[in-house]
Amino acid sequence: MNADELRSLQAPLKAQYREHPETALVTLRAKGQIGNDITCQIETGKTRVEAGLHPATGGDGLSACSAEMLLEALVGCAGVTLRAVATALGIQLRGATIEAEGDLDFRGTLGVSKDVPVGFKQIRLHFDLDTDASEDQLATLLRLTERYCVVYQTVCRPAKISVLHRAIAQ
Repeated sequence: MNADELRSLQAPLKAQYREHPETALVTLRAKGQIGNDITCQIETGKTRVEAGLHPATGGDGLSACSAEMLLEALVGCAGVTLRAVATALGIQLRGATIEAEGDLDFRGTLGVSKDVPVGFKQIRLHFDLDTDASEDQLATLLRLTERYCVVYQTVCRPAKISVLHRAIAQ
């Protein structure tokens, strides 16, 4: 896809969102059901993923780790956003590899130390870009990738989360 094709694809959506801003608000959903052996079956819309305990918390390593899935979501979103921004700017990318790594102290999630926070202490996002773009072009590309990547922005500025529950007796 080139820049003109991308603009053509997105132009009607942008016009619609300008004229009817309420149509831009889309609710995305994820659903899971607990499984055996401390797992959760997640319906992704494409395939089923079984999330479970990371080996550092007693898992057997056979199930996906939700924390790693967060990093994978960041990589996926950053990669798609990078490609879209490069396309829009006319920056030729012959290839790109995106990696995310995060430091997590499992003493927090296991309750070993109340002084250790639960969650990532730091996340690093790394791009290896095969391109002849100038340093100025690359700076713009990365700045706009950060700006428009939904997962990156959500991790940097967390959304408010409300937790609801209902008991279902059978």
